[in-house]
Amino acid sequence: MAKFVLAGKADCPYYAKAELLADLLERSLPNFRIHKISIHPRDWKEWLESTCKTNAWKHEQSPIIWRELIDRGGKGMLLGGFSDFLEHVQGYYGITSDMSTELMLKVAAENLRTRELCEEEEVHSSLIAPLHIWISSALNQTCYILVPMLFTPGVFPEAPPISLHLLDVGGDEEEMQGLRMEIEDLALPQLHQVTGHTDLDQAFQQAHVIILLDDSWSDGEEEESTARKVADRYRGYGQLIEQRAHENVVAIVAGDSLVSLKCSLLLENAPSIDSSRFVVMATQLEYEARAHIAKKLNVKTADVSDVIVWGNISGISQVDLQRAKVFNYQGAICGPSHLPQPVLEMIYERKWLESEFENLVNLQRGTVASKTQRPTAISATNGIIAVLKALNGKTSTEEVLSLGILSTGQFNIPTGIVFSMPVRFGNGQWSVLSDVTIGDKLMARMQISADQLKTEKDLATRTIKSMT
Repeated sequence: MAKFVLAGKADCPYYAKAELLADLLERSLPNFRIHKISIHPRDWKEWLESTCKTNAWKHEQSPIIWRELIDRGGKGMLLGGFSDFLEHVQGYYGITSDMSTELMLKVAAENLRTRELCEEEEVHSSLIAPLHIWISSALNQTCYILVPMLFTPGVFPEAPPISLHLLDVGGDEEEMQGLRMEIEDLALPQLHQVTGHTDLDQAFQQAHVIILLDDSWSDGEEEESTARKVADRYRGYGQLIEQRAHENVVAIVAGDSLVSLKCSLLLENAPSIDSSRFVVMATQLEYEARAHIAKKLNVKTADVSDVIVWGNISGISQVDLQRAKVFNYQGAICGPSHLPQPVLEMIYERKWLESEFENLVNLQRGTVASKTQRPTAISATNGIIAVLKALNGKTSTEEVLSLGILSTGQFNIPTGIVFSMPVRFGNGQWSVLSDVTIGDKLMARMQISADQLKTEKDLATRTIKSMT
């Protein structure tokens, strides 16, 4: 194979003539390749001197053309300028150039303008500091619904330009290309760029926000096999986040299986990043509980607030209504629409609260999925957006949300596990709610959740040891 390099001043007519001759050769000859380097006139002299010095060549004019000895290695073989190149291709290939002077000048002017436009674009890009958002398992349904929502007002302060990076390890490249093209078709003003990745070569580079949607394990899979896959995937994710992500990255873990364990593995493998930057979304479960309370009280789901979820978000958890409020409830006790009423004082059926309500919440996601024949992607997206808004200061400092976070011993929860508990947000930071009552029944349930999470973590630890 013949590979030639053609370099010259962008406004040089002879560079333009050599360029068109090279294009003709590339179209006519199956094994002819050309690499073009267009240099702005102001940079040409310095670039030429540096290139000639590096290669021990002598050449003073534009263009300069050499042949790369790709079949033998070593430095390239200098041909010279346009006349030398023309003589070479006439002798070897029997092809010549009859380009007119007028066309040479026209192409040279176009080359210069193109070079200047490229430089303008490079300068413009260097001035933009986009927010880099990575989404894993990007080919699943949740991502399709999530992406447009990321660009709605209020999700990120000051509406920054967003570089969106879609990751689906081992995913179909054609499908990823289609998703990338579809997002570009949205013509979103904030979208700086969108990239697709089916391997980990560039994963989490410069990441400011990471949304992890991985849930590709089959329902009938053995527990140890699932733990092995989760441990392998998320240990690798954590290491890459440690190496490549922004120091103030926020990682949100979502999904339906082992989400607390996944977050724990990220934390362990990204030790230099503040542990408060890794969270598990509990808002989807919280909103599912709010929906059932709203239905019971004949109000809208948005009229119910401050529901708490304790424990293992994708396992044994407990919905706590001790602080829950309801607005616009037309009951025996009634007041202005803006005046909230305690949910526990508005629902008198204790049997419903203690048994049926809990079962309804636990089965909600599966019930919806069975009716729609797909995962609950819309409610998952809503939960993720709620967390992002809270982290970006778009919720009231009085609002209580549930979040899976690293336990440091609060409420006698064992340290080192990721446990859902109530938090408030302020200035982009969360703080654990301290003024809650933990009765014996709730404490017993929380202990069961903690034991389950410790078991999951122990299994993952044994699995990791067996892998090393």
